[in-house]
Amino acid sequence: MLTGKSPLPAEAIDFEKGGGLVPAIVQHSLTGEVLMLGYMNAEALAATQEKGLVTFWSRSKNRLWTKGETSGDVLRLVSIAADCDHDALLVQALPEGPTCHLGTRSCFGDIPGPVLAFLGQLSGIIDERAEAGGEESYTARLLSSGINKIAQKVGEEGVETALAGAAENDAALTGEAADLVFHLMVLLKARGLSLTDVAEELQRRHAK
Repeated sequence: MLTGKSPLPAEAIDFEKGGGLVPAIVQHSLTGEVLMLGYMNAEALAATQEKGLVTFWSRSKNRLWTKGETSGDVLRLVSIAADCDHDALLVQALPEGPTCHLGTRSCFGDIPGPVLAFLGQLSGIIDERAEAGGEESYTARLLSSGINKIAQKVGEEGVETALAGAAENDAALTGEAADLVFHLMVLLKARGLSLTDVAEELQRRHAK
């Protein structure tokens, strides 16, 4: 399988099989949600990798079309991979705004993704709150309180989670664990990290 870590050359893709076009499935790189299906030719593939914005060949407009060129709701490229037959593409991207022109996250509607995928969505929400700032958001206030305060909060939530695990019911443990994970994500954000970095470290350990 070819990955998007380095440019994917057009000659590696079998465009002839589909009359010059191959289907390109776009997946949210953090949550795994399927966002949309489009079609690329060699020119669209090159433009996507050159600009870092997902670009298709529009069959209705009969021209290259960069997602979000009018609405501003672009798809920022993370990686591209070809399937085993080299006649379909899997594009991982980070959406800026809704993907669908109907205002939904996905062109397949706001169907719920895998439950654990919400952690990726929550990571994006924390990023948004951090950028917006202000006193209305608990997340923004916590981030502005400084790294020591955030670390202290993680410690408090860790103790409460341990106590709930030892002496309370499942609902209490789940609630305390949720608090712990959220505050840990905020701490990681304050240090310029995310759960992605944690997952990658776990992958490295597993590989050993």
